[in-house]
Amino acid sequence: MGLKLSVLDLCPRVSGTTATDALNNTLDLARLCDELGYERYWLAEHHNMPGIASTAPEIMIGQVARETKHLRVGSGGVMLPNHAPLKVAENFKLLHALFPDRIDLGLGRAPGTDPWTAQALRKSQTDIGQNFPEQLIELMSFGSGQFPDDHPYRNIRAVPTDVELPPVWLLGSSDFSAVLAAKVGLSFAFAHHINDRDAIPAMQAYRDEFKPSAWLQEPRSLLTVSAICAETAAEAEHYAKSLDLTFLRLVSGQPGLLPSPEEAMAYEYTSDDRLFIGSFRSRLFVGTPEEVRERIMHLVEQTSADEVMVNTMIHSHQARKRSYELLAEAFGLTKRHSL
Repeated sequence: MGLKLSVLDLCPRVSGTTATDALNNTLDLARLCDELGYERYWLAEHHNMPGIASTAPEIMIGQVARETKHLRVGSGGVMLPNHAPLKVAENFKLLHALFPDRIDLGLGRAPGTDPWTAQALRKSQTDIGQNFPEQLIELMSFGSGQFPDDHPYRNIRAVPTDVELPPVWLLGSSDFSAVLAAKVGLSFAFAHHINDRDAIPAMQAYRDEFKPSAWLQEPRSLLTVSAICAETAAEAEHYAKSLDLTFLRLVSGQPGLLPSPEEAMAYEYTSDDRLFIGSFRSRLFVGTPEEVRERIMHLVEQTSADEVMVNTMIHSHQARKRSYELLAEAFGLTKRHSL
């Protein structure tokens, strides 16, 4: 069996479109990837970012699952510090009841936004993520219905009570999340598209520290990468120009809609801007399907990842779909019958 490929979708909103367009594009892409043979389709959680329409993955998961037949649909991820663990458990047990054996619960400890927005979401001065391990254990306890006899929540049940929590994945871009996932005994997804430098040591730490649990007997991991494929390297490079300006604006505190390549090329970059873009490009796989496949497989060999999840952001929706088609062909994914 070949390498399993999956999709991470931030529901990007591009210049000249509406949020409704972005969400409809997500449903269209999900239907295509279902037919192409992708394994999972995860939706992100971000806030106060005009160019990302995915603010509530639990809502989008239901829509994508309804529009597809084979994909495992999940969160990539629910940012747990923004939510009450009980509510997350109930949301995902409900989704699991509606779509049995097709839901994944991916959890992250970052807020998915800036500090002020994080505070507005949580109404708390507590440092973001510092209580994440406790929140995670609380969530898993609500999922299993098992708290210690002296715990104040011992009589609370996450409804529906006759449905299990779907498989849980811990998301992260550091060895902290890797080691936590290992010690708790959960699947782990490393965000190479955020932090490429620590991918190898973090994945190694996860395997080295893994302890079997009631949820998972052996370590299971995936890598999330950013990739843009096209028939030619020049065409792929053209599409990637949009991300150069997008991430430059993001780190400058001016997030916006995903610009077209033409808008990006018309921007007047400083020498410092170009240095940043050069460093950012190290974690972006751009090229022909064969070139991107080679880079992905090299990374898989270095990290022993079980699966790879691909995030592709291109201004043209048709070009974005084509990128996923080309990658599916390069990896020999087995096509499925459409609905």
